[in-house]
Amino acid sequence: MNTQERTIRRTFTGIVESNKMEKTIVVRVDRTLVHPKYGKRYVRSSKFHVHTEGKHEIADKVTFRECKPFSKTVRWIVVK
Repeated sequence: MNTQERTIRRTFTGIVESNKMEKTIVVRVDRTLVHPKYGKRYVRSSKFHVHTEGKHEIADKVTFRECKPFSKTVRWIVVK
């Protein structure tokens, strides 16, 4: 590898929430956390705007990774 190291891109898997935009889908990523004091498990979710060329239906499971910005809110691209 050359002198400049390649950055490791983050990858997430989530469920399609919305597909109403032309080349963008909204994907929800859930993560389970444990409360530090009480030990109870709870779910936190985040929504990402993801660029895609194909068609994805609502409730499809997709894997996406970081990439260069496509627009103000779109900084992710579908892997599969």
